[in-house]
Amino acid sequence: MKSQPIVGAAVFNAVMEAAGYRCQCGGECGNPHAKDAGRCPREHDHYTSKHGRLVRLIAAPGDPLATDVAAAGLPAGELRAWCPDCHTAAARLARKRLPAAPKDQCGLFDL
Repeated sequence: MKSQPIVGAAVFNAVMEAAGYRCQCGGECGNPHAKDAGRCPREHDHYTSKHGRLVRLIAAPGDPLATDVAAAGLPAGELRAWCPDCHTAAARLARKRLPAAPKDQCGLFDL
C-alpha cells in the first residue's frame, strides 16, 4: 500500500491513480525531462536515485500559482500529481513570467 495523507485521502488517491503514481510535470518546471519522453520520472514512494531521498508526490492544481483556497475547492479531475521539486520550480518560473508592477503607481506611500 502506498502512503497517503491523513486528510483528503480519497481525492489524493484519485489523482495519483489517474497519474499512475508518477509526477505529471511535462516541462513546466523548466526541465524538459527529455530522457523520459517529456514527463518527470519521479514516482510516489520511490527514491530519486540509489542514494537519494524518498519522493512523496502532492496533488495540486495544474497552475502552480493557484492559491490554497482556490486549490482546496478543485475536484480531483482538475488536480495533477507533482513531485515537490517540479512544483516548486514551476511556481518559481510562473512568478518570473508575471508582468511587472507598473512604475507609475498612484504614489500612495510616497513620502
